[in-house]
Amino acid sequence: MQDFTTEADARIVIDDLLRQANWDPADKSQVQTERAVYAQKKSSDEVRESKIPYSPQKQNQPSGRTDYVLYSQSGRPLAVVEAKRKAIHPYVAKQQVLPYAQQIDAPFIFLTNGEIIYFWDYKNDDARIVNGFYSRRDLERLVTMREEFKPLATIEIPEYYIRQGEQRKVRPYQREAMKALDQAVELGKHRFLIQLPTGTGKTDLMCLYLKRFFEAGRAERVLFLVDREQLAKQAIEAIQDILDRYSSYWLKAGMAKQEQQITVCLLQTMISRYQEYTSGYFDIVIADESHRSIYGTWQTALTHFDAFHIGLTATPSEYIERNTFKFYQCKDGEPDFAYHITKAFREDFLVPYKFATGITVFLAEGVDVDEEHYDPHEFERRWTNEDTNRKMMAEFDRLAWENYKELAPGQRIGPGKAIVFAITKHHAARLTEYLNALHPELQGSYAEIITSDVADADDLIRKFKYEDYPQVAVSVGMLDTGFDCREVLHLVMCRRVMSPILYQQMRGRGTRTAPHIGKKKFVIYDFFGNHKRFNDSDTDIFTGTGGGHIPTGTPSPPKSPRELIELGLKDEWLYAVAYVEVGPEGERIDKKDYITNWEHIIRERAKDDLIIKKVKEGGPLTEKEEANLVQKLNSPEMYFNEDNLRRAYKRPGGTLIDFIKAALGSYQLKSREEELTENFQAWLVTKNITPEQAQYLTMLKNRGIVRGKVEVNDLFAPPLSILNAAGLGVELFGEMGLQEIITDMNESVFTQDMAKEQ
Repeated sequence: MQDFTTEADARIVIDDLLRQANWDPADKSQVQTERAVYAQKKSSDEVRESKIPYSPQKQNQPSGRTDYVLYSQSGRPLAVVEAKRKAIHPYVAKQQVLPYAQQIDAPFIFLTNGEIIYFWDYKNDDARIVNGFYSRRDLERLVTMREEFKPLATIEIPEYYIRQGEQRKVRPYQREAMKALDQAVELGKHRFLIQLPTGTGKTDLMCLYLKRFFEAGRAERVLFLVDREQLAKQAIEAIQDILDRYSSYWLKAGMAKQEQQITVCLLQTMISRYQEYTSGYFDIVIADESHRSIYGTWQTALTHFDAFHIGLTATPSEYIERNTFKFYQCKDGEPDFAYHITKAFREDFLVPYKFATGITVFLAEGVDVDEEHYDPHEFERRWTNEDTNRKMMAEFDRLAWENYKELAPGQRIGPGKAIVFAITKHHAARLTEYLNALHPELQGSYAEIITSDVADADDLIRKFKYEDYPQVAVSVGMLDTGFDCREVLHLVMCRRVMSPILYQQMRGRGTRTAPHIGKKKFVIYDFFGNHKRFNDSDTDIFTGTGGGHIPTGTPSPPKSPRELIELGLKDEWLYAVAYVEVGPEGERIDKKDYITNWEHIIRERAKDDLIIKKVKEGGPLTEKEEANLVQKLNSPEMYFNEDNLRRAYKRPGGTLIDFIKAALGSYQLKSREEELTENFQAWLVTKNITPEQAQYLTMLKNRGIVRGKVEVNDLFAPPLSILNAAGLGVELFGEMGLQEIITDMNESVFTQDMAKEQ
């Protein structure tokens, strides 16, 4: 497609992009345009070694002009910006602008046409696509780090560290992981993927490694991204424990950002707030459970930042989609470091398990695969009733009391901590009631429901982890991943689990060691026969493709959008179910009615509620105000919380603040086209492609926005056929490569749209 926009048009856009990165194009102490560059007199040796054309006749005469020069506070040139008109891909200007940057001693170069921006640290790396300009502070920090950093090999890996008041030994695999990261960093790699089973100390490992990065002068600001509140709590606790010399905080949706060294943040919050940060603001971005973060809207919170990216995952290689490996610059199926669960059991760093025998399995053969996936409430109605629920709880309770001393001789109170995984909130309420009925002497404190609709869920989690009662936590979706309680001796599966990833994450809730109670094993009570589906046993551990098989590194075939949603984002109900399940009893409310009630309540409260007024006016909340707001809205009868609102609005990345502003009309939830365009830009940053390929994919993206996905047949029909899209695509990618990139784009960019069609 021909493009008639001029370089002057591009500069209008570039000026605006510079302002977004806190530059003032009108302030000549910050930004100069059309600066003349002079050829300087050089020695004969410099002439021979220099790559810059030199002529004695042109000495001290302009050899060219830079479009923009960005300056430090002390007046030192930091970066040259080369502007091209939209039709020209900026990467082609590399060699044109390099001599200018070298002549004025500017260490960095930006290449842009107003649409695509490349950042070039030309003394260390090739130019790479970034999401925006660096700020003055970002560039000054980079210069300082380049001048002062130490090789990581000179920073000693400690033998021990203090965690929760106890001395812990750095484990051999943690040491090996740090060495592998060192090697990758020194080789110039910018992205790293670490695979460690649940319970092997990924967060502690990252804290120890960050400490080495800080000591080597290679980092000043770090972002730690997680996708669950429990993970955020655990991360900030570990950071403030191990890295107590460095400032840190948890950035929540309504809070003002703080200038601290370490920021912990939910992915969902950062999706709404990443534009408050420049692309170079953070030096390191760590993504916990990173296999969930490389799809659609979620990846914008990662790719916005041009930093060292470290991905952490407990998911076996077979179930990590290839885009995750590509993003982290790994070969398919080969993380930068992996420590397999079978080895962790063998080396006693995880506690093994066994399955309860002789229990009743309630799931009959022939159940529809989609039955639970699309309507858990219907699945519960069909496959459980009062009798089966009572029977499950009675069998579990009897066996748990019989064997808890064998599992952990030091466990003082029976039967030891247990997690029950229920189908729905309604199901969880029934199971909790039946468990408490078995122990009337404890007056309802034996078992507790822990779901997003329990107003004091955090306090209940604290009690479960640190107090005698409750002994049993019954939950739906809240404790199956990202929850850490070392003393868990019993896992009770009262639901079907179709996802091999989720199955292993749930199983991982019991694998943590607990020497203080002499924990030797834990028991899985699988009333729905899930372990048979995965061929899992205590003697033949399921680790990916089948019983007892350690991952081989063989890449798995692409997964369908439905699988990606289930395995990665846990949004089974977002598009397929018309109701939201709310309250401890799991009452079903139509999504439209839920949103109508929400908007009415918020508008009414905005008249006299000072916190909601503050949100409406765009003022930042204190941590106390945010907690107070969450508690008030999640009170009985209303149960307005982020989890329910995300389901009702079908917005997995929304925050409570977003939904309040949307109800008040002061915030427009992003349109589908805006979301998809952002998804595409984020996806494009992860690709190692040529400028011509990037331009071609932008053309396909526009077609995908219109149709909801891109199909090969689209290339042979107008309007794409008029542009010879099929022939051009084969020329740029090859026939198989073109099909693969289209599949990749659909899975990463248009996933949610495709899911709506199913």
